[in-house]
Amino acid sequence: MNSTQRSKCCHVLLGALGFVILGNFALGQISSASTSPKPETHIVSEKTLSARQQAIAPIGASMAVGDMPRLHDALNHGLDAGLTISESKEILIQLYAYAGFPRSLNALSLLMKVLHERAALGIHDAPGRDPGPVPSGRALLDLGTDNQTRLLGAPVSGPLFEFAPAIDQFLKGHLFGDIFARDNLEWADRELATVGAIAAIPGLEPQLESHLKISMNVGLTVQQLHQVAIELETVGEPNGAKRILVALEKISG
Repeated sequence: MNSTQRSKCCHVLLGALGFVILGNFALGQISSASTSPKPETHIVSEKTLSARQQAIAPIGASMAVGDMPRLHDALNHGLDAGLTISESKEILIQLYAYAGFPRSLNALSLLMKVLHERAALGIHDAPGRDPGPVPSGRALLDLGTDNQTRLLGAPVSGPLFEFAPAIDQFLKGHLFGDIFARDNLEWADRELATVGAIAAIPGLEPQLESHLKISMNVGLTVQQLHQVAIELETVGEPNGAKRILVALEKISG
């Protein structure tokens, strides 16, 4: 899409406004104590997303719906835009928590194929760095609880987690502990991938709203999240783009 088409697409989208598990925070309760740790906001400082960041949500969207031809293109575009091999893998690993293990495994297999194809063409992608060590046991649970609070902006509790305490344990210990403690992908990048994935799946509007709020808590702006919608429209995910715009209107209105 050339710059004229992209600009037209942007105007059309803006005019249209007129794991699932994380979104269940909508059913829980976020305590708003004044002493709550402030979410991290240092990750993103530019007014617009970089080319590398723009490539992340389309990967998440195509992976979440199992569109392998589109994912093939999205992975190539991401690597061309500056994603490392480690970052690309991490996006697909994390998204199993939202789209399921089968989607994640298929996507990782496709990434291996893409890397082989690129190597055969003489393209040498940057390997990136492996994640550092992650604690275990009680230290992991404490870290996950702290990460959850920082991402959401306040401690999380509520009837849902009293009804199913195991899911609360999995959220704190695994999603926010095991996964979000891995330091080879920034939190803002993780949210770009998650927003792309959840936006592409019908019926997850509460979860999408939660993740858009988290995205802003880690430093992404409304303008940048509008960019995400434009990118999804550009790569053939217009319904996901509209869901993002509607959700942004709702949470910022």
